[in-house]
Amino acid sequence: MASKHGLRGSTLEAMVNLTIELYREDGLAVIQKIPTPITPMTIDKETRHITLAYFDAKSTVDYIGAVQGIPVCFDAKECKADTFPLANIHEHQFRFMEDFEQQEGIAFLLLFFTARDEMIYLPFRDLKHFWERAAAGGRKSFLYAELDKDYVIREGGGTPAHFLPLLQKDLDERE
Repeated sequence: MASKHGLRGSTLEAMVNLTIELYREDGLAVIQKIPTPITPMTIDKETRHITLAYFDAKSTVDYIGAVQGIPVCFDAKECKADTFPLANIHEHQFRFMEDFEQQEGIAFLLLFFTARDEMIYLPFRDLKHFWERAAAGGRKSFLYAELDKDYVIREGGGTPAHFLPLLQKDLDERE
């Protein structure tokens, strides 16, 4: 049986996975969930299932792909409280997103505030602001209250995590 900690994020992941599958079926996007690389340590000989493994390398982000010809990468994170610790984003993930943006891709986070049952699209520029504030000695987290509520993901499009309108908003604000 999986631990509670091991199931954290599974609801969000299921919502995002269903959304990207529906986007693919509708010809709107091709986005893949990037598996976390592991090294198996113990394999059950009867079932051939991995029973013990360790993380083998630093992963980049959870998802990568293209939306209407625009390269995108993003990570999906759940948060129980109204405070999101930046420690939940590893430096190598932040650097990957930063490099991705420098190559004219679009990087962002999908944050699911479970207590509010609310999902927010966080543009990379906002994440970078919080990251740089922490690096300069400021808060090592950001608050729900600091987020732009125009980026709340609304129901629609027949998908549980319909983020495409907010990706468009992000693009429009860059021009």
